[in-house]
Amino acid sequence: MNRVIGKGLVRCSSRLRSGFGYGVGTSFDSTLSRFGAKSGLNASNWVLSTRSHSVSAAKLKTFVLYRWDPESGNQPELREYDVDLKETGPMVLDALIKIKNEQDSTLAFRRSCREGICGSCAMNIDGSNTLACLKPIEDVSGKIYIYPLPHMYVVKDLVPDMSNFYAQYKSIKPWLQTGKKKADEVGEVENLQSVEDRARLDGLYECIMCACCQTSCPSYWWNPDRYLGPAVLMQAYRWISDSRDVKTKERLEELNDIYKLYRCHHIQNCTKTCPKHLNPAEAIQNIKKMVESA
Repeated sequence: MNRVIGKGLVRCSSRLRSGFGYGVGTSFDSTLSRFGAKSGLNASNWVLSTRSHSVSAAKLKTFVLYRWDPESGNQPELREYDVDLKETGPMVLDALIKIKNEQDSTLAFRRSCREGICGSCAMNIDGSNTLACLKPIEDVSGKIYIYPLPHMYVVKDLVPDMSNFYAQYKSIKPWLQTGKKKADEVGEVENLQSVEDRARLDGLYECIMCACCQTSCPSYWWNPDRYLGPAVLMQAYRWISDSRDVKTKERLEELNDIYKLYRCHHIQNCTKTCPKHLNPAEAIQNIKKMVESA
Protein backbone atom coordinates (compact mmCIF):
# COMPACT_ATOMS: atom_id res chain seq x y z
CA MET A 1 0.00 0.00 0.00
CA ASN A 2 1.27 3.50 -0.70
CA ARG A 3 -0.03 6.85 0.46
CA VAL A 4 0.88 10.40 -0.44
CA ILE A 5 1.60 12.51 2.62
CA GLY A 6 0.07 15.96 2.32
CA LYS A 7 -2.62 16.95 -0.16
CA GLY A 8 -4.63 14.07 -1.55
CA LEU A 9 -4.44 10.41 -0.72
CA VAL A 10 -3.39 7.57 -2.96
CA ARG A 11 -4.10 4.00 -1.93
CA CYS A 12 -3.02 0.86 -3.66
CA SER A 13 -1.90 -2.56 -2.50
CA SER A 14 0.62 -5.18 -3.50
CA ARG A 15 -1.67 -7.84 -2.05
CA LEU A 16 -4.59 -9.19 -4.07
CA ARG A 17 -7.75 -9.12 -2.02
CA SER A 18 -9.95 -11.60 -3.89
CA GLY A 19 -12.77 -11.93 -1.38
CA PHE A 20 -11.32 -14.37 1.18
CA GLY A 21 -11.78 -17.45 -0.98
CA TYR A 22 -15.07 -17.02 -2.79
CA GLY A 23 -15.03 -16.82 -6.58
CA VAL A 24 -15.43 -13.86 -8.88
CA GLY A 25 -19.13 -13.10 -9.38
CA THR A 26 -20.12 -15.00 -6.22
CA SER A 27 -21.45 -12.96 -3.32
CA PHE A 28 -20.15 -13.31 0.22
CA ASP A 29 -23.67 -14.03 1.54
CA SER A 30 -24.33 -16.84 -0.92
CA THR A 31 -20.98 -18.44 -0.15
CA LEU A 32 -21.64 -18.26 3.58
CA SER A 33 -25.12 -19.71 3.23
CA ARG A 34 -23.73 -22.68 1.29
CA PHE A 35 -20.87 -23.55 3.63
CA GLY A 36 -21.62 -21.74 6.86
CA ALA A 37 -24.22 -24.19 8.15
CA LYS A 38 -21.81 -27.11 7.98
CA SER A 39 -18.95 -25.31 9.68
CA GLY A 40 -20.92 -23.29 12.23
CA LEU A 41 -19.81 -19.96 10.74
CA ASN A 42 -21.83 -16.79 10.62
CA ALA A 43 -21.06 -13.47 8.99
CA SER A 44 -19.50 -11.92 12.09
CA ASN A 45 -17.07 -14.67 13.07
CA TRP A 46 -16.13 -15.39 9.43
CA VAL A 47 -14.97 -11.84 8.80
CA LEU A 48 -13.32 -11.58 12.22
CA SER A 49 -11.33 -14.77 11.80
CA THR A 50 -10.10 -13.97 8.29
CA ARG A 51 -9.09 -10.44 9.23
CA SER A 52 -7.26 -11.62 12.32
CA HIS A 53 -5.38 -14.16 10.22
CA SER A 54 -4.41 -11.49 7.67
CA VAL A 55 -3.08 -9.12 10.33
CA SER A 56 -1.14 -11.78 12.20
CA ALA A 57 0.39 -13.18 9.02
CA ALA A 58 1.79 -9.86 7.81
CA LYS A 59 4.63 -7.91 9.42
CA LEU A 60 4.20 -4.51 7.85
CA LYS A 61 6.83 -1.77 7.80
CA THR A 62 6.16 1.70 6.45
CA PHE A 63 8.72 3.33 4.15
CA VAL A 64 8.38 7.06 3.54
CA LEU A 65 10.09 7.92 0.26
CA TYR A 66 10.99 11.24 -1.33
CA ARG A 67 9.32 11.38 -4.73
CA TRP A 68 9.88 13.93 -7.48
CA ASP A 69 9.54 13.64 -11.24
CA PRO A 70 10.81 16.74 -13.09
CA GLU A 71 8.67 15.90 -16.11
CA SER A 72 5.43 15.94 -14.13
CA GLY A 73 5.62 19.61 -13.17
CA ASN A 74 4.55 18.73 -9.62
CA GLN A 75 6.31 19.66 -6.41
CA PRO A 76 8.32 17.01 -4.50
CA GLU A 77 6.33 14.92 -2.05
CA LEU A 78 6.74 12.20 0.54
CA ARG A 79 4.90 8.97 -0.20
CA GLU A 80 4.32 6.06 2.16
CA TYR A 81 4.64 2.41 1.16
CA ASP A 82 3.78 -0.56 3.36
CA VAL A 83 5.98 -3.64 2.92
CA ASP A 84 5.53 -7.05 4.50
CA LEU A 85 8.91 -7.82 6.07
CA LYS A 86 8.14 -11.53 5.94
CA GLU A 87 8.21 -11.33 2.16
CA THR A 88 11.36 -9.28 1.61
CA GLY A 89 15.07 -9.40 2.39
CA PRO A 90 16.65 -7.83 5.49
CA MET A 91 18.13 -4.71 3.91
CA VAL A 92 16.51 -1.42 2.93
CA LEU A 93 17.50 -2.01 -0.69
CA ASP A 94 15.52 -5.26 -0.67
CA ALA A 95 12.42 -3.32 0.36
CA LEU A 96 12.99 -0.66 -2.30
CA ILE A 97 13.29 -3.31 -4.99
CA LYS A 98 10.09 -4.94 -3.74
CA ILE A 99 8.26 -1.61 -3.79
CA LYS A 100 9.41 -0.92 -7.34
CA ASN A 101 8.54 -4.42 -8.56
CA GLU A 102 5.17 -4.80 -6.87
CA GLN A 103 3.73 -1.41 -5.94
CA ASP A 104 5.16 1.45 -8.00
CA SER A 105 7.31 0.85 -11.06
CA THR A 106 7.89 4.60 -11.48
CA LEU A 107 10.13 4.73 -8.40
CA ALA A 108 13.70 5.61 -9.41
CA PHE A 109 16.87 4.75 -7.50
CA ARG A 110 20.36 3.47 -8.32
CA ARG A 111 21.61 0.02 -7.37
CA SER A 112 23.97 -2.60 -8.69
CA CYS A 113 26.11 -4.96 -6.60
CA ARG A 114 23.87 -5.28 -3.50
CA GLU A 115 26.92 -5.95 -1.30
CA GLY A 116 28.55 -2.59 -0.51
CA ILE A 117 31.09 -2.61 -3.32
CA CYS A 118 29.79 -0.32 -6.08
CA GLY A 119 28.37 2.57 -4.02
CA SER A 120 25.41 3.03 -6.37
CA CYS A 121 22.64 2.85 -3.75
CA ALA A 122 23.91 5.68 -1.53
CA MET A 123 21.02 7.66 -0.06
CA ASN A 124 19.88 9.32 3.15
CA ILE A 125 18.12 6.75 5.34
CA ASP A 126 16.69 7.67 8.73
CA GLY A 127 18.67 10.91 8.71
CA SER A 128 22.09 9.45 7.83
CA ASN A 129 23.85 8.95 4.53
CA THR A 130 24.55 5.28 3.92
CA LEU A 131 24.23 2.44 1.43
CA ALA A 132 20.75 0.95 1.15
CA CYS A 133 22.24 -2.50 0.54
CA LEU A 134 24.09 -2.41 3.88
CA LYS A 135 21.38 -0.80 6.01
CA PRO A 136 19.34 -3.40 7.93
CA ILE A 137 15.64 -2.62 8.10
CA GLU A 138 15.53 -3.75 11.72
CA ASP A 139 17.97 -0.98 12.72
CA VAL A 140 15.20 1.59 12.32
CA SER A 141 12.22 1.63 14.66
CA GLY A 142 8.99 3.03 13.29
CA LYS A 143 8.71 4.45 9.81
CA ILE A 144 11.82 4.58 7.62
CA TYR A 145 12.32 7.93 5.90
CA ILE A 146 14.43 7.83 2.74
CA TYR A 147 15.72 10.81 0.76
CA PRO A 148 18.33 11.27 -1.99
CA LEU A 149 21.82 12.34 -0.90
CA PRO A 150 21.48 15.90 0.44
CA HIS A 151 22.66 19.11 -1.20
CA MET A 152 22.87 17.66 -4.69
CA TYR A 153 20.60 18.34 -7.62
CA VAL A 154 18.05 15.56 -8.01
CA VAL A 155 17.57 13.77 -11.32
CA LYS A 156 14.46 11.94 -10.14
CA ASP A 157 13.22 10.52 -6.83
CA LEU A 158 16.25 9.01 -5.01
CA VAL A 159 18.69 9.60 -7.89
CA PRO A 160 21.12 12.51 -7.29
CA ASP A 161 23.08 14.27 -10.03
CA MET A 162 26.70 13.18 -9.56
CA SER A 163 28.13 15.28 -12.42
CA ASN A 164 29.92 17.85 -10.26
CA PHE A 165 31.23 15.15 -7.94
CA TYR A 166 32.78 13.18 -10.79
CA ALA A 167 34.21 16.33 -12.38
CA GLN A 168 35.98 17.13 -9.11
CA TYR A 169 37.24 13.55 -8.91
CA LYS A 170 38.65 13.82 -12.43
CA SER A 171 40.44 17.06 -11.51
CA ILE A 172 42.81 15.28 -9.09
CA LYS A 173 44.05 12.95 -11.87
CA PRO A 174 43.11 9.72 -10.07
CA TRP A 175 45.54 7.43 -11.83
CA LEU A 176 49.12 6.29 -11.36
CA GLN A 177 51.63 8.72 -12.87
CA THR A 178 54.93 6.93 -13.36
CA GLY A 179 56.72 9.45 -15.53
CA LYS A 180 56.89 7.09 -18.47
CA LYS A 181 56.16 8.89 -21.70
CA LYS A 182 56.67 6.37 -24.47
CA ALA A 183 53.73 4.14 -25.22
CA ASP A 184 55.97 1.08 -25.49
CA GLU A 185 57.25 1.66 -21.95
CA VAL A 186 53.79 1.53 -20.42
CA GLY A 187 52.82 -1.98 -19.40
CA GLU A 188 56.18 -3.52 -20.23
CA VAL A 189 57.56 -3.52 -16.71
CA GLU A 190 55.64 -3.94 -13.47
CA ASN A 191 55.61 -1.01 -11.07
CA LEU A 192 56.58 -2.90 -7.95
CA GLN A 193 56.39 -1.69 -4.38
CA SER A 194 57.31 -3.16 -1.03
CA VAL A 195 54.83 -4.78 1.32
CA GLU A 196 55.30 -1.85 3.69
CA ASP A 197 54.57 0.72 0.99
CA ARG A 198 51.51 -1.21 -0.10
CA ALA A 199 50.25 -1.30 3.50
CA ARG A 200 50.22 2.52 3.56
CA LEU A 201 47.34 2.44 1.11
CA ASP A 202 45.11 0.45 3.43
CA GLY A 203 42.12 2.51 4.47
CA LEU A 204 42.38 4.61 1.30
CA TYR A 205 41.95 2.42 -1.75
CA GLU A 206 38.79 0.82 -0.29
CA CYS A 207 36.82 4.02 -0.95
CA ILE A 208 33.99 3.25 -3.38
CA MET A 209 33.14 6.88 -4.23
CA CYS A 210 29.56 6.58 -2.99
CA ALA A 211 29.58 10.27 -1.90
CA CYS A 212 28.03 9.54 1.50
CA CYS A 213 30.82 11.47 3.23
CA GLN A 214 30.88 14.18 0.58
CA THR A 215 27.22 15.07 1.02
CA SER A 216 27.33 14.91 4.83
CA CYS A 217 29.95 17.69 4.99
CA PRO A 218 28.62 21.20 5.77
CA SER A 219 31.70 22.76 4.20
CA TYR A 220 30.85 20.99 0.97
CA TRP A 221 27.23 22.14 1.23
CA TRP A 222 28.45 25.74 1.38
CA ASN A 223 31.16 25.49 -1.30
CA PRO A 224 30.32 22.60 -3.66
CA ASP A 225 31.81 24.41 -6.63
CA ARG A 226 35.25 25.05 -5.08
CA TYR A 227 35.84 22.75 -2.11
CA LEU A 228 36.83 19.27 -3.30
CA GLY A 229 35.20 17.54 -0.36
CA PRO A 230 36.28 14.58 1.79
CA ALA A 231 35.79 11.78 -0.75
CA VAL A 232 37.80 13.47 -3.49
CA LEU A 233 40.52 14.61 -1.08
CA MET A 234 40.90 11.12 0.33
CA GLN A 235 41.28 9.81 -3.20
CA ALA A 236 43.91 12.47 -3.81
CA TYR A 237 45.77 11.32 -0.70
CA ARG A 238 45.59 7.75 -1.94
CA TRP A 239 47.71 8.70 -4.98
CA ILE A 240 49.96 11.04 -3.01
CA SER A 241 50.73 8.12 -0.67
CA ASP A 242 51.49 5.67 -3.46
CA SER A 243 55.24 5.00 -3.59
CA ARG A 244 55.02 4.24 -7.33
CA ASP A 245 53.66 7.68 -8.22
CA VAL A 246 56.24 10.32 -9.19
CA LYS A 247 53.99 13.39 -9.12
CA THR A 248 53.62 13.91 -5.37
CA LYS A 249 55.02 17.44 -5.47
CA GLU A 250 52.75 18.49 -8.32
CA ARG A 251 49.71 16.94 -6.66
CA LEU A 252 50.35 18.82 -3.41
CA GLU A 253 50.87 22.10 -5.24
CA GLU A 254 47.57 21.64 -7.04
CA LEU A 255 45.75 21.06 -3.75
CA ASN A 256 47.36 23.99 -1.92
CA ASP A 257 44.35 26.24 -2.26
CA ILE A 258 42.19 28.05 0.28
CA TYR A 259 39.05 26.46 -1.16
CA LYS A 260 40.11 23.12 -2.62
CA LEU A 261 41.72 21.93 0.62
CA TYR A 262 41.34 24.45 3.41
CA ARG A 263 37.55 24.66 3.45
CA CYS A 264 37.74 21.56 5.65
CA HIS A 265 36.98 22.66 9.21
CA HIS A 266 37.33 19.23 10.83
CA ILE A 267 33.63 18.74 11.50
CA GLN A 268 34.25 15.02 10.85
CA ASN A 269 30.76 14.13 9.66
CA CYS A 270 32.59 12.39 6.83
CA THR A 271 34.26 9.84 9.08
CA LYS A 272 31.10 9.24 11.09
CA THR A 273 28.96 8.48 8.06
CA CYS A 274 31.35 6.44 5.88
CA PRO A 275 29.67 3.05 5.22
CA LYS A 276 33.11 1.47 4.65
CA HIS A 277 34.38 2.74 8.03
CA LEU A 278 37.20 4.78 6.48
CA ASN A 279 38.63 8.03 7.84
CA PRO A 280 38.52 10.87 5.29
CA ALA A 281 39.12 13.46 8.01
CA GLU A 282 42.49 11.92 8.84
CA ALA A 283 43.46 11.80 5.17
CA ILE A 284 42.71 15.51 4.80
CA GLN A 285 44.77 16.30 7.89
CA ASN A 286 47.69 14.37 6.44
CA ILE A 287 47.48 16.29 3.17
CA LYS A 288 47.58 19.58 5.06
CA LYS A 289 50.66 18.46 6.97
CA MET A 290 52.41 17.47 3.75
CA VAL A 291 51.51 20.76 2.07
CA GLU A 292 52.78 22.79 5.01
CA SER A 293 56.04 20.86 5.24
CA ALA A 294 56.76 20.85 1.51
